[in-house]
Amino acid sequence: MVKRCLLTGGAGFIGHHIIDLFLEKTDWEIVSLDRLDYSGNLNRLHSVLEKYPKETQQRLKVVWHDLKAPISDLTKNFIGDPNIILHLAASSHVDRSITHPMEFVMDNTVGTVNVLDFARGLKNLERMIYFSTDEIFGIAPPGVSYKERDRYNSTNPYSASKAAGEEFCVAYENTYKLPIFITHCMNVFGERQHPEKFIPLCIRKIRDSEKIFIHSDSTRTIPGSRFYIHAKDVADAILFILTLSPENLKTIYTPDWGGAKCPKFNIVGKEEINNLELVKMIANAQGRTPICEMVDFHSSRPGHDLRYALDGGYMKSLGWEPRFSLQERISEVTEWSLANKEWIEI
Repeated sequence: MVKRCLLTGGAGFIGHHIIDLFLEKTDWEIVSLDRLDYSGNLNRLHSVLEKYPKETQQRLKVVWHDLKAPISDLTKNFIGDPNIILHLAASSHVDRSITHPMEFVMDNTVGTVNVLDFARGLKNLERMIYFSTDEIFGIAPPGVSYKERDRYNSTNPYSASKAAGEEFCVAYENTYKLPIFITHCMNVFGERQHPEKFIPLCIRKIRDSEKIFIHSDSTRTIPGSRFYIHAKDVADAILFILTLSPENLKTIYTPDWGGAKCPKFNIVGKEEINNLELVKMIANAQGRTPICEMVDFHSSRPGHDLRYALDGGYMKSLGWEPRFSLQERISEVTEWSLANKEWIEI
């Protein structure tokens, strides 16, 4: 019997890359649940679908719903009875979370609980994955990379709302025995990302010879750093996690104190890079020289952390890591973006 996968936020940046991979690599029916706000764009799905034959395109259904409200009986009829749920839908703009925190509580925490309530009424649910973030761990001091079960230290309302959603997943697994996995992902980039995000913004500004401001420390000498990862690699990691066998699961799961379950997985890029080096890498892919200025955002903008870092050793021990280097992926995305400029214009 063909599996059915419900993916919340499927018209979003990461979601549409997952849909693309699942259409290519599986025979699953896919339902994308989306409210189509500023981060959701049906043109992403159109771009994905147009390369597939009609019978493949018909495996995708798009259903409108805003997860601030419970999933109604009528909406359930359109969704059907999924075997897999991937919960990606979320608000992720840190600046906006600082000025409008309650929006993020509603979207990310209440929205997650509404998905969980829907999930616990399903008869054939095999797996649910909650897509969390590296930001729940807060700033990472030099030399520190957080493991899957390290303590939370949210530094802005966005990360706090995601941490709260994660704890509700753990609670629903413990209370209702829902088969939930949790992933933490670092900064994701790729084709069709919103043009306000750092990498597409840099591609455009370098092309147009505009100045780029680099988030740095108070001395304006140490730029912020991240482990960037391409959305295609994230999609590949999600499919890998979904296909782990029971034997794999026995080897990776050690109960926490108190018997808490929910296996957790860090999805991490191959290498750490500071943002000044990243800008130079993007410029090199264009054969240009960037115009940069180091700015002390770390002190002047509350909730913005200079460094995030996750330990990817867990996934690597299971047999997964990104297949391409960051430089290869940056070159690929830069070339694509310059050829599809409608996705980087603001």
